[in-house]
Amino acid sequence: MNHSLLRGGCVAVFLLESVGGLSPASAAVPVTELADAPPPAAGRALEEITVTAQRTTIEQAREAQFEAPNLVDIATFEEIRKLPDTSVAEAVRRVPGISLETDEGEGRYVNIRGFDADLNSTTFGGLRLPPTNNASPFGGYRAVTLDSIPIGLVGALTVTKSNLPSQDAEALGGTIEITPKTAPASGAPFVQGNAGSGYEPLRGTGIFDFAVTAGGRFGGPGQPSGSNVSAYSDRPFSIVATVSYNENRRGIDDVEPAYFNDGVHPYSAINNIQQRDYELHRKRHGYGLDLGYQRNADSSYYLRAFDAGYTESYLRQFLNLNPDGNTAALGSGLTDTLAGGSAIQKALRDEKETSRDLVIVAGGKSAFGDNKLDFRVGYTKGSWHKAYDYNSAFNYAGPTSNPTISYTPTNPGNTPAYTITGASYLDPANFLLSGFANSTAYNYDKELSFATNLQVPVHWGAHESESLQLGASARLRHKLTSSQPYSYPTLPSLLLSDAASGGNETYYASRYQNGVDIRPGYLQTLLGSGTIAPADTTSSLQQFLDAKENVYALYGQYQLTAGAFGLIGGARVEQTRDSSNAYSAGVDANGVPFANPVSASHSYTNLFPGLQLRYQLDPDLLVRATWSSTIARPGFNQANAALSIDLGAGIVTTGNPYLRPATSSSFDLSIEKYLSSAGIFSIGVFDKEISHYIVANVLPNQTLPNVGLYPGNSLLLKIFTYTNAGSSRARGIEFNWEQRFRDLPGLFSGLGIGANYTLVDSRFEIRPGENSPLPSTSKNTWNASLFYEKERLSIRLAAYSVSADLFGIGGDRSGDVYNGRRTSMDFGSSYEFTEHFTVYAEAKNLLNTPHVFYQGWQDRPIQREFYGQDYLVGLRFDF
Repeated sequence: MNHSLLRGGCVAVFLLESVGGLSPASAAVPVTELADAPPPAAGRALEEITVTAQRTTIEQAREAQFEAPNLVDIATFEEIRKLPDTSVAEAVRRVPGISLETDEGEGRYVNIRGFDADLNSTTFGGLRLPPTNNASPFGGYRAVTLDSIPIGLVGALTVTKSNLPSQDAEALGGTIEITPKTAPASGAPFVQGNAGSGYEPLRGTGIFDFAVTAGGRFGGPGQPSGSNVSAYSDRPFSIVATVSYNENRRGIDDVEPAYFNDGVHPYSAINNIQQRDYELHRKRHGYGLDLGYQRNADSSYYLRAFDAGYTESYLRQFLNLNPDGNTAALGSGLTDTLAGGSAIQKALRDEKETSRDLVIVAGGKSAFGDNKLDFRVGYTKGSWHKAYDYNSAFNYAGPTSNPTISYTPTNPGNTPAYTITGASYLDPANFLLSGFANSTAYNYDKELSFATNLQVPVHWGAHESESLQLGASARLRHKLTSSQPYSYPTLPSLLLSDAASGGNETYYASRYQNGVDIRPGYLQTLLGSGTIAPADTTSSLQQFLDAKENVYALYGQYQLTAGAFGLIGGARVEQTRDSSNAYSAGVDANGVPFANPVSASHSYTNLFPGLQLRYQLDPDLLVRATWSSTIARPGFNQANAALSIDLGAGIVTTGNPYLRPATSSSFDLSIEKYLSSAGIFSIGVFDKEISHYIVANVLPNQTLPNVGLYPGNSLLLKIFTYTNAGSSRARGIEFNWEQRFRDLPGLFSGLGIGANYTLVDSRFEIRPGENSPLPSTSKNTWNASLFYEKERLSIRLAAYSVSADLFGIGGDRSGDVYNGRRTSMDFGSSYEFTEHFTVYAEAKNLLNTPHVFYQGWQDRPIQREFYGQDYLVGLRFDF
């Protein structure tokens, strides 16, 4: 047994159960067996991966992937930690078919085969995770922010791409299962973890990273505490505790131009430039406790609790320039006037927020003869709390002689290079306090769930094995969003020079000057709490939502193995019942605020059939053909009955309670060659045919039925809402290759290479009569790695790249917003200098590729920011 396997007779067992937390499936693939464990049934399919060892190898993960009846990809903690991936989001991007949306220099949302994060599901230990933050890319309020879950909590990650009837159907693109660490089958206690530190040169700040997992088995009759066990009953109780903590103070250099898009101004004419200098202080945590009881192989029970998330303090100092739109040509560039009170503005946003995921689950399994029953009750909660959000502004009020800005898009990435004449805008004595406000918010999304499954062997044919699986589940969900703005109605006459700190700030590789910083906390202290008052009740009510969604499911699933052939198929029925309460709020044509409660309810039932075939051509060559069906329910914001109304402007923003859910029929065909030393070579094609895809839309010249929800209005309205598009699709090719060249001579035997590539060709009707790739769909995504692993040394260089994708939908092509192509490279290395201690050195974001959003075309960037590198060193320990 090599050094990456468990020592001291520990047993590493992979069980595959339903990723949706429903059924444990058929069989286990044990490395070795306990005395009271039944022998494995050869070729039995696996349905959920449970890591019962702390040093599970990639060989075991490959075996589980091979045995799975459906398409899955598995990444173990041992492989993940070879690169400086801090969170689940950054680790799972290495899997074929995954693209990553980043924010604030870290991975946040994960897209699967071109489907945005609102349309996929995430489970933790089998329980569906609700989101924490509402800020999902396309307003569905369903996307899980995977940057809140640290790697220290993870035992393995499994991405499911073809759904089984036993799995929750809400997975239009796929499902990401985060499997926590649980106790090894051996009775030997263990302690495993790391302690490290690092440096971020952009702001000269530090990083701290710590994680530890400890546990073991106990309670058996007469077994010495340090000895191994030969049967589960020797020590039937188990406990595993995990603590993970990561802290950084990331800086961001960002410039954000905005463009006129009216067909009147020149193409490059700018109506706003914001020079944003960020300082973030993020503390990420993860706590886990796993308690188990297992007398024998047929009966086991568990209680698990996990808490993960982060608290972030956020300072954004920025200079805000607002030309008045009298744009004129000036040689090869443009010129404009900076006239008016807010034409030149210094501003500060000082915000603190906390994002948390809570998971509590109890369950178990029992066998009655050859029949197997499993059950589970769980509670999950995602919450987001904004403790404060102070925004202060100082407007330029100095001597002026018609200040002008002259600019050209010639800085890096077509950002503007400019000069300002006629205004001493870097002198803080020329700025006067013009605004100060605060807001708080609290959102939660919680779910109580129940599931039970029964697996019964059947003998309907002369097959190697046959079974029938039946199950039922209920998910009871409650979502609440609320916010409260505050104002300071009486502001003193205060100069920026009185509230400033430091000297003139230059940033963005010394290309821009921001002037002095506004001193954080100064205005809060100066103004105190006496002048603060709740403000803008209308805005607060427009953001309120209280929604419930209950999903009830039944399924039947048949599975057989006949020699080299395997089949699993069946159907699932899900009934959805939802209701929501919100407000119709806004201002009437005379500018008078109003607010009235609104509510909506809806119910529907869907059938999800599926069939998955696998055929083993050779002992290490496999062909798969699958058909599965899934759903993406309307996002909470998309179906929100709330009306945000400005009758004076004739504009209404509302959800659509009558949206139909998007559904998909998915087809996959793949061939997989399993190579020696846990290698793989696979290629496959997929086709997802989608009905009722949900898209943001603008409906001009509309009327709304007035049932006392808003004052009367005779004008036709422009309604910003959501509608179901016609038929949509996503088709593509997926390729994966990983190989270790162990047969090469001498030192070269440590070499290895990995590469995967996904091509997605998607289509939906973005506007009437106009088609576009699906939102968040990157046509090309690839990973490539070169590594060296021999004896105690491990070195890995990995690159990741994703092409541009649609991020926001405008009124026409020139108003659409795109997330630009991005490529990153990371380095990881470690050396095991004793049996129990390993040192590591890592570098993140080596290429420092800017994160760019552009409007319409690449030469119109609306955000271009960069973060610099992270350098980390530390010590891993394993006892």
